[in-house]
Amino acid sequence: MRKIFLQCGVLALSLLATNVMAAVSAEEAAKLGKSLTPVGAEMAGNAAGTIPAYTGGLPTNAGTVDAKGFLSDPFASEKPLFVITAANVAQYKDKLSEGQQAMLARYADYTIPVYTTHRTFALPQKIYDLAKKSATTVTTINDGNGLANFADSRYYAFPIPKTANEVLWNHITRYHGGNVHRTIVQVTPQTNGAFDAVTFEEDIGAPEDIPDIDKVASANILTYFKQEVTKPARLAGNVLLVHETIDQVKEPREAWIYNAGQRRVRRAPQVAYDGPGTAADGLRTSDNFDMFSGAPDRYDWQLVGKKEMYIPYNSYKLDQPTLKYSDVVKAGHINQDLTRYELHRVWEVIGTLKAGQRHIYAKRHMYIDEDSWQVALVDHYDGRGALWRVAEGHAEFHYARQAAAYTLEALYDLNAGRYIALGMKNEEKHSYQFDQKFRVSDFTPNALRNAGIR
Repeated sequence: MRKIFLQCGVLALSLLATNVMAAVSAEEAAKLGKSLTPVGAEMAGNAAGTIPAYTGGLPTNAGTVDAKGFLSDPFASEKPLFVITAANVAQYKDKLSEGQQAMLARYADYTIPVYTTHRTFALPQKIYDLAKKSATTVTTINDGNGLANFADSRYYAFPIPKTANEVLWNHITRYHGGNVHRTIVQVTPQTNGAFDAVTFEEDIGAPEDIPDIDKVASANILTYFKQEVTKPARLAGNVLLVHETIDQVKEPREAWIYNAGQRRVRRAPQVAYDGPGTAADGLRTSDNFDMFSGAPDRYDWQLVGKKEMYIPYNSYKLDQPTLKYSDVVKAGHINQDLTRYELHRVWEVIGTLKAGQRHIYAKRHMYIDEDSWQVALVDHYDGRGALWRVAEGHAEFHYARQAAAYTLEALYDLNAGRYIALGMKNEEKHSYQFDQKFRVSDFTPNALRNAGIR
């Protein structure tokens, strides 16, 4: 019996030590802002000089901001260094995902224009300070599927990650710019390129920026999210509310839907994992939103390491208000002449569906930008192991507000020859609107009825 107690004690101490090791030492955290950027990327450039050293990102006055909040393109005068096509892909395949190569093979007019690399990502100093705090205090729990000691830092849980789960958590816990309102459009074009736009009005609430929030009750809340469909008329008035939790194993995501036709609010447990995305015509899952969102617990995650890849980056041209949606949306894929790719270091992470778990994607091969921690590319595989869907996150950094976002998320279905594009706002009255004054009551089920009345 004494031996059993001793073994149990050793096991408990071992588990505790494993948990604590997820947070780095103060000495290692001191690298942040020195050999590492304040959120953990390598400060140095690459040996070839094709990735420059990080020098602080774009200043807040890097360009102009028009009356609607749209950003000018700081790199508008630049031309592509080269363009990758199906004819020359062999020269560049070591820096492309399998999905990018498949897109080049499937569509004769699909190209990847590669530009000079600019490391533009920058955040407010207060977020850098919180990330450094995360480095020495935050640990994973529940087999890497939740976070401990995160409520006081809130951002970039593991700026010096050691595991695949920690890399993924940095994407999930990255800074979005505080309380934001946005009007965005989603399209699901037919194979001939014809499309109808679905318009969303969305509020994203950061708990730390909501003054009347109960700090104890909200300790496991990562984000509040409310989405109202305003067009087309047949969907207008439907509203989705999500309370995104930090540890979704302990406390699953809570979601509600207001159905304008029925005039009632109901729980929406399907808004998770591979539940269908809103008005997505079956072309994306709930956890495809934001390239990857929600609980990571249905997958075993493997950290492959870092590599250099051509990823969508500094996509200001794609976001210009002079464009019509018809300029962007084309048959088979978006207009690649409006895109911009750059060579960046990425973290390579592979998620394999756990035995006994259910999801339409059996494997997700993900590439995450080292500077911003945003997922840039994801290749999705079906149960047979075949490449099925290819996701690209066209990143745009709001230099005036020091926040990162996607100007467009594209998810291509190689089998159907169709795709979904989410996040466009070119024709809308406003770009992102920051500094929103939200209250807790704005993110309650009762608020859905008020939002959805038409």
